[in-house]
Amino acid sequence: MPLRVRTGQELELMRHAGRVLALLNEELGRNVRPGISTAELDRIAREFIAGYEDCTPAFLDYDGFPAAICTSVNDEVVHGIPDVNRILKEGDIVKLDAGVLYRGWYSDAARTWAVGEISSEKRKLMEVTEQAFFEAMKVARDGAYLYDIGRAVEDYVKSFGYAPAREYTGHAIGSDLHEDPMVPNYKPIGRGMRLKAGMTLAIEPIINMGSPRVICEGDWITRTADGKASAHYENTILITEGAPEILTLAPGEVEHELH
Repeated sequence: MPLRVRTGQELELMRHAGRVLALLNEELGRNVRPGISTAELDRIAREFIAGYEDCTPAFLDYDGFPAAICTSVNDEVVHGIPDVNRILKEGDIVKLDAGVLYRGWYSDAARTWAVGEISSEKRKLMEVTEQAFFEAMKVARDGAYLYDIGRAVEDYVKSFGYAPAREYTGHAIGSDLHEDPMVPNYKPIGRGMRLKAGMTLAIEPIINMGSPRVICEGDWITRTADGKASAHYENTILITEGAPEILTLAPGEVEHELH
């Protein structure tokens, strides 16, 4: 199925959902510290989103997910469930993944945060994962091929000895949180479909420090098979004829060079 091209009004609704989510990510980052529980971060997210008219948490009750945000710590890869008993400690890294639904249209973004002082190894993983997203942005534009995105991510992170978690991908997004096609963080065989201006995607490098293998734990949480850390960086983007428009960057975040 071809990617859908968004109309002007649809894009304005998605831009608003993206702005709210960008501000939420800033608020969550300000609250990440040793001693806070992941349940408290979820409470902050719910109250923050509720402060914006017609906005609701995109993840809450999505396929039965019980929280407004995913909180994945250290070797947890994705879909960590907030818990009052999960207390962040000095040296942890925590992945906070969230979405906002505004008048029928979605945004989706994730950040990895340091909890106090962290090791240089974890810091490097975070930096490389974030930069992998911006490497993908260099090829995510009108006329390019879908799998060019995954190639850019994989080539970049492999140069540091890291590996994409192959089971998890980015995706198209719009009036549904997850739309086809999926956007791998590696290059499958072939090139995939051509991208077209007006398409909206959630691009999300999910990068393991060691093995790409993951282990499922219950209905939601996954961990790296080797117990090493994993990082996650995601934004909702709009394909254009030039550099993509990133809908979920906050005003205070530094946008990397895309040209």
